[in-house]
Amino acid sequence: MNNQSLYPEARFWKRKGESILCELCPHACILHEGQSGLCGSRIHEAGKLRSTVYGYPSALQSDPIEKKPLFHFLPGTRTFSIGTQGCNLSCKFCQNWHLSAQHGREHEYVSPKELVLAAKNNRCKSIAFTYNEPIIFAEYALDIIDLAEQEKIPCIFVTNGYVSELARETVFSGLRAVNIDLKAFSDTIYRHYTGGSLRPVLDTILWCVNKGIHTEITTLLIPGVNDDDLSLEKSTQWIVKNCGEDTPLHLTAFHPDYMMTDHPGTSRQSLERARKIATASGLRYVYVGNYPGFDNNTYCPQCGEIVIERKRYQVTLHKEHQHSLPIIRRLP
Repeated sequence: MNNQSLYPEARFWKRKGESILCELCPHACILHEGQSGLCGSRIHEAGKLRSTVYGYPSALQSDPIEKKPLFHFLPGTRTFSIGTQGCNLSCKFCQNWHLSAQHGREHEYVSPKELVLAAKNNRCKSIAFTYNEPIIFAEYALDIIDLAEQEKIPCIFVTNGYVSELARETVFSGLRAVNIDLKAFSDTIYRHYTGGSLRPVLDTILWCVNKGIHTEITTLLIPGVNDDDLSLEKSTQWIVKNCGEDTPLHLTAFHPDYMMTDHPGTSRQSLERARKIATASGLRYVYVGNYPGFDNNTYCPQCGEIVIERKRYQVTLHKEHQHSLPIIRRLP
């Protein structure tokens, strides 16, 4: 859009003198007239906060739900994926920086109604807000969620979880599933590598679990940054204690990208070691992503038989064993 006056008004803000305080995420950006927030998607214009990405997706695609990754929610189905541009974190290791860190490209307008219809036409069983950070296009997501609920289509966030306590209740309450990035179990690492902080992310994970939203967690393992034994033990033990041993954890391999192109990628040995630590902490379902050759089947914890067999995104459901695996949500 070339005319900023066409930007719809955003939610979660209040006036602060002649400025505006954005209350969507913990950054709490104070914006003067014409200024955008750190996310690049919310602008103070004519005395109001407006969303510059509402209705303008930069990516629309039908994906296997396992690609999100969500392994225990509607397994073997497809989800209609949507992303815009921008993010409220500035991760130096971002693997999707071409969407999260760039702004201003023109895209075709897609209304919430059109998007939900596209999900139905593509025979998708869910809608996933993903690719970039869905929190920053909360207004667009909320309008889509309302329409999707009428069509009985569950909605999913693939998110960094960096949302304010004020906004969380509204933004996340209509979701049926989330995959939340737990980038490190260290506030120092969060501040240095992402520009954010750890506590709001942990609070979002706890909120989703306590509200009964299906929750899976992803950690991108970066050599020498967040993959030491002690950090992994603290992280996985926290998940077991606060979220439960049945919480799926996805350990994914880092590939040099964005501001860390000279950093080594994650080795197979590191992924194997991290998986052993997570399992030793008590987590029953630990999966490895972005690295071929790992066994990512889901096994029954009682009889040891395969409940969900995965060969990349080809999924076979063995329903005869699902009686002992109640955390698998709504097997189709």
